[in-house]
Amino acid sequence: MSKKSIISFVAFFIIVLGSTFLFKDDILNIYSKLLLRLPKIESGFNNLVVQEVKKQVFTPPPLRSDSREEQSFLTRLGVIKFTNIERVKAGLLPLKENAELDISSDMKAKDLLDKQYFAHESPSGLGVAGLAERAGYEFILIGENLALGNFKDDQVLVQAWMDSPGHRANILNAKYKDIGVSVIKGMFEGRTTWFAVQHFGFPSSACPEPSQSLKNQIDMKKDQAQELQVSLDSLKIEIESSGFKRRDYNQKVQQYNDLASQYNNLTAEIKILLDQYNNQIGVFNNCTGL
Repeated sequence: MSKKSIISFVAFFIIVLGSTFLFKDDILNIYSKLLLRLPKIESGFNNLVVQEVKKQVFTPPPLRSDSREEQSFLTRLGVIKFTNIERVKAGLLPLKENAELDISSDMKAKDLLDKQYFAHESPSGLGVAGLAERAGYEFILIGENLALGNFKDDQVLVQAWMDSPGHRANILNAKYKDIGVSVIKGMFEGRTTWFAVQHFGFPSSACPEPSQSLKNQIDMKKDQAQELQVSLDSLKIEIESSGFKRRDYNQKVQQYNDLASQYNNLTAEIKILLDQYNNQIGVFNNCTGL
């Protein structure tokens, strides 16, 4: 090698060495980021919201009759009987008498008489949905028909409801499966009269509800993933800000990558569980048809 070549090589070496010394922090940071194998972290599963079926309530305006039949007499079983006759005539399945709805309708009838009002909502704001829940009836769809007056008998009462579009729609709603009825006689606005209450229901049990244990499992894993995300963010900042200045740099990088692997595996598990749960929601929604 000629003397000139040796001098050129030495000069180049000095320049490279000097540049490395001057820009060592930048070089180390770049290398540290290359060594820090940033994983592709899945995101967005925390924003997935399962749509819940809203409970629906149907309450047509109360029916009031000025009839003054002296022999007026109403019965719970009779009202149910003639209601089901109308449903069968319309090609629908008869409703099944439900003990909880009998209780809720009875609470309504007594409340009307005790508090002397005639409306779907009580003075305290309690309606059919609240009454059904108090009676222990879990529902997707609930309806209430109210009537006041001295109707001759159960058949006449049901016919009066059938002649009213809103009440007729409740009686002939194909979704309903259960019914509860209460009839009570007492003083209202200075005269003896009858209060009649029908409660119709489509119970939650009629459709396959999504697994609560599966939902709990998803929530638990989401919490675990969020904790891992916090640790990853903190560790990443620590590594990138220190670079090779820390003696335990490689150990920190390995720790980060191990946590990232756990996070991604957990994310994959959550998405699988979410798919299962959302499929159950789809089945439930199709069943309700609401």
